[in-house]
Amino acid sequence: QVQLVESGGGLVQAGGSLRLSCAASGRTFSNNPMGWFRQPPGKEREFVVAIDRSGGSTRYADSVKGRFTISRDSAKNTAYLQMNSLRPEDTAVYYCASRGLGTTVVSARRSDYLYWGQGTQVTVSS
Repeated sequence: QVQLVESGGGLVQAGGSLRLSCAASGRTFSNNPMGWFRQPPGKEREFVVAIDRSGGSTRYADSVKGRFTISRDSAKNTAYLQMNSLRPEDTAVYYCASRGLGTTVVSARRSDYLYWGQGTQVTVSS
């Protein structure tokens, strides 16, 4: 079992930066690929970025390439999402998610993720 808790959301002006954290409990977290998704107001939850268990492979949504960076610290059981050059369209609830034990590849599909955090709100003002 893995429990995920996001933090670091808030209100920021366009062009600003935020760093989200995803703290995990459960010893298998470091062995699982994980990802960040977001749900803008009135829209479906969408893929943002994913990282494999070693941190050596990542996948980004086109909308965030060059602006967002995912990383993970297995020793701290924590994953991070550094968001730079934020835009109003980045406003959303951001969720971290973890794939199950035994999986190895990154994925952009919501259905591939077994564990989810409760989400943290990011609001970007224009």
